[in-house]
Amino acid sequence: MKVLQTKTNKVIKGRKPGYAIEKDPVKILGKNFRLRIFYKNIKISELNLLGKDIQVFLPHKYKKIGNSAILSLALDKMYEAIAREEIDKIMEKTRIMLGFAPEDYTIEKIGTKLAHCSEDKKITIDPEIVKYDRKIIEYIILHQFCHLKYKTHAKKFYEIISKHMPNYKLYEKALENTKY
Repeated sequence: MKVLQTKTNKVIKGRKPGYAIEKDPVKILGKNFRLRIFYKNIKISELNLLGKDIQVFLPHKYKKIGNSAILSLALDKMYEAIAREEIDKIMEKTRIMLGFAPEDYTIEKIGTKLAHCSEDKKITIDPEIVKYDRKIIEYIILHQFCHLKYKTHAKKFYEIISKHMPNYKLYEKALENTKY
């Protein structure tokens, strides 16, 4: 899956792109992906998601000046692209399951939380949510939908969650040090 590319420098099938620098694994939907950085004679960075590998191709100029900022930007764009695809499916599934939905939702960096339901009943989701397993993401979105009906974590709030996701406490436990 080609996630980020702004010029036409493509990987030729069957041809190894050359020497790679491996970084710490990156999580996508709860699974570890190997992050590999390649330097090529290109002007614009590109990122490919192939199997369990994330290949980041950077212009040679970044070899000398460092690549942490550009790598971070590429990963942010990848998370945003994956979030747009995954969140849309989960939002629709949750809407059908509950029979109600927010007026609107956005996917944008929040910083301190993975998701938020505002007073005007708009749900905001941080793209980094896609680092978590899909079931955990479904729980977080269900949790936010319940805030559309109940502002606080009252008994009725948890009755809705429990009805549609009886094992929700497993996901709460997995998220116990995370704000959502």
